[in-house]
Amino acid sequence: MSTTPVTVIGLGPMGRAMAAALIRAGHPVTVWNRTASRADELVAQGATLAATPADAVAAGELIILSLTDYPAMYDILGPATDGLAGKTLANLSSDTPDASREAAAWTEKHGGAFLTGGAMVPPPMIGTPDAYVFYSGPRELLDEHEPVLKVIGEPRYVGADHGLAQLFYQAHLDVFLTSLSSLLHATALITSAGVPAADFLPGALKTLTAIPAMIGTGHELAESLEKGEHPGDLNTAIMMGATAEHIVRTSEAVGVDVGLPEAVKSQYDRAIAAGRGTENWTALYEVIKA
Repeated sequence: MSTTPVTVIGLGPMGRAMAAALIRAGHPVTVWNRTASRADELVAQGATLAATPADAVAAGELIILSLTDYPAMYDILGPATDGLAGKTLANLSSDTPDASREAAAWTEKHGGAFLTGGAMVPPPMIGTPDAYVFYSGPRELLDEHEPVLKVIGEPRYVGADHGLAQLFYQAHLDVFLTSLSSLLHATALITSAGVPAADFLPGALKTLTAIPAMIGTGHELAESLEKGEHPGDLNTAIMMGATAEHIVRTSEAVGVDVGLPEAVKSQYDRAIAAGRGTENWTALYEVIKA
């Protein structure tokens, strides 16, 4: 059983899930949160509640941060910088890649080491075989702390640049959040006609999960995008753009918000205007990345 002392700062649903997983794995866990009562259940499981952020930093060799954003790190740890020397901060909060790079420099200035992390599962899945977390920063630092961090989820190293884990995290959430919004928008279209959501959503979810089979493997798609080759054998930008326009018009007709479908339509419009109308829908990449 490991005896590595770990501190978890930030006890929202994700922070509590991480701390609980670490306790179950036998790690001595110290926790701190602005609202101390959020630690009650963890304390009952064996965690120690620190009175101050400085006490929390002093208690752990590895300090895991699960906060709303990166500015919260400075608010909390600003008065505790004297204790950061020799410590490793693993910040699993969400922000921008540049925020991660700036936080790494700030931590190193105070004598600590820094790993950027992005947990890619919801709190109930933390500590399960399906959980994984993107990390970036010094590889040797991740290797040193991997026995602890793998308790949370499989560590997936994406590079030495501290911003890369955040970039991977945000890119995955880009896919996720857009999919969720499109699912709700589509449901609003259906229910505008008085049709129950339950008559629509099971089939819509099948459409969502069938997308990989429709577009091919990620490797095939990546090859097309990297080569800039978009043969219009089946789904051309003109064809798909026409559908995008129909979705906008339908949304307008039934009074459903048009922000999302208009954004999609604008990408097809720009691809067609750039002379790529007869190419595959993947030609949108050429106007998106520009």
